[in-house]
Amino acid sequence: MSPQPLNLTHKLLLAHALDPQPDLQPGALMQARVDWVIASELAWNGMARTYDALGRPPLPRPDRVYLAVDHVVRPDNLHEPKPRALVEASRRFATEAGLTHFYGPNQTILHARFFHALARPGDLIVGADSHTCSHGALGALALGLGGADVTAAMVTGDLWLEIPEVIRVGFEGRPPFGIDGKDVILATLGALGRNTVARGRVVEYDGPQLSLDDRFAIANMTAELGGVTALFPADEVTARALVGRGGLDLAATPRADPGAPYAATRTISLAGLAPQIARPHRPDAVGPITDWLGLPIDGAFIGACTTTREALVLAGLVLEAAWAGGARPTSSGQRVMNPGDVETLARLEALGLAAVYRRAGFEIEAPGCSLCLGLSRAAARGEVWLTSQNRNYQDRIGVGARAFLASAASVAAAALSMRVIDPRPLLDALDQARFATLSREIAAPSTASFEPIPRPTPPPVLTPPVFTPPEPPPEPRPLAAPSCVTWIRGQVQRLGDHIDTDMIIPGTACHLTDPAALGAHCLEHAAPGFRARVQAGARIIVAGEGWGTGSSREQAAWALAGAGVSLIIARSFAFIHRRNLINEGIAHLVIEDEAFFTVAVEGVTLEVAFEAGRVHCEGRVYQAAPPSPRALALRAEGGLLGALRRRLAAQK
Repeated sequence: MSPQPLNLTHKLLLAHALDPQPDLQPGALMQARVDWVIASELAWNGMARTYDALGRPPLPRPDRVYLAVDHVVRPDNLHEPKPRALVEASRRFATEAGLTHFYGPNQTILHARFFHALARPGDLIVGADSHTCSHGALGALALGLGGADVTAAMVTGDLWLEIPEVIRVGFEGRPPFGIDGKDVILATLGALGRNTVARGRVVEYDGPQLSLDDRFAIANMTAELGGVTALFPADEVTARALVGRGGLDLAATPRADPGAPYAATRTISLAGLAPQIARPHRPDAVGPITDWLGLPIDGAFIGACTTTREALVLAGLVLEAAWAGGARPTSSGQRVMNPGDVETLARLEALGLAAVYRRAGFEIEAPGCSLCLGLSRAAARGEVWLTSQNRNYQDRIGVGARAFLASAASVAAAALSMRVIDPRPLLDALDQARFATLSREIAAPSTASFEPIPRPTPPPVLTPPVFTPPEPPPEPRPLAAPSCVTWIRGQVQRLGDHIDTDMIIPGTACHLTDPAALGAHCLEHAAPGFRARVQAGARIIVAGEGWGTGSSREQAAWALAGAGVSLIIARSFAFIHRRNLINEGIAHLVIEDEAFFTVAVEGVTLEVAFEAGRVHCEGRVYQAAPPSPRALALRAEGGLLGALRRRLAAQK
């Protein structure tokens, strides 16, 4: 009997499984060896809470932990208390742990340097950032998770996983010149919708005609689809990019087997694709840019991790073509360009493209997340921005501001007049051979240097550099049968679909780690008065599809606990946020019965038998999907932290 064919996701999981014969059926649990852990200073702020509680144990592989300071920093704000504290905490940890890969303020956006220098096909990468999925462009299995999960992987070398379902998205045809990966993923979002067929699943893409930079943009915004992660098979395009990293043996690189199973298959046609634009506040509210011609904008932003090196080159050439055609920047409006790392900025300078941006009125920032998160830089209330970042959620770029998403080329085309225009006439005027040459040159190594890695004096005593995967950890103790059912009672607060983590806890509060302090800001903009209603007895949230979509920030779970929420009931949960709820032991249930959502209105009282998933409302009983054994076990342990403490104590 021939073995069952496997998709690429399951092959990579099999290669990292600590159990030599894991169950690969969707929903089964496995323990997997981790190759890399990556995080930013904002993520480390939350991770440190878990790390401190574990007693700050030594790391088995400090050379496989990558930490970059990028989320809240600009060169002119490093003296301010919040960024200074976050930077100093990251430096202290990097020094104490002896990290090989630490990048200080404004050296690189988290994913840029890692993608261009360190990630490799076949790696299992765990990152405390939802856009860790970007590295699937290289054929790595890259998972964005909450800080507690990432800290667990950092100190143990492995991670618990539920085997995910996998879908395949195939791209057919070649897009016109100048229609890049950002347009492709926006079109995909428009066709599939967020939190639908991709929700909670790995998305395997097949598009051999796409460049590696295009794949990066597509993989990056798979987070906006609601996917667990993205995965492109490594091929000749990948191999060419890895020549400077020791090359790639394509013959030994895993690929999906013919006839491999997928939960769903979708096809996206790229032939004749027009420039795309997504309106606020949904990345899947997408249409051709011609739907918005003439829209006045207050700001044009080209940057964030989504915007690749090729995209920066293309946008620069669009600005150059517009200037040659007589266009000049208006005196009003803001124009900001933010490169991925100092190497990219140095190359833009050397190629003369940085000068093109400045002549067009752009401020060139030091590398960082900038407007994408609205922390180091924020748009003002009422402003409208056209931006090449990945998210346009409510209040994401600034409270009361609105963001339209488009490609860097489309943003560049609009930047001079500060009105949305069709970029295709400018793209048609470009020399395609010159674009190809400049794209190769910007990807070449530069002479730019990164900040020296801090070294402790004296050096810490570290484990030997040869890594031996740890023995599989003991399974969590089974939850003892309760002597009585755990009842959760409270009034309902009704919220809608796609309540994202930016809504649950604004980015401006993500430097906090105390649940009570976070609870004071919980849903403060999306549902004013939320915490007061919880304190008055409305402790049960009833929401729609995709609760907790967006960022990996575990502060969203802490904020809910700190606000006093007893239970969240939703039609579906986002993958990372649901894991954060499980890890923190926060009660949550999935109900699909439409009749329940008709009667569970604002203010109605619910009585819930939690372990059984039975919800009593208005004289009827509605059945939720019962909590998983893993969720119940971790809840009994006091969350992931309690389970980790027990494991580390057992290993001493």
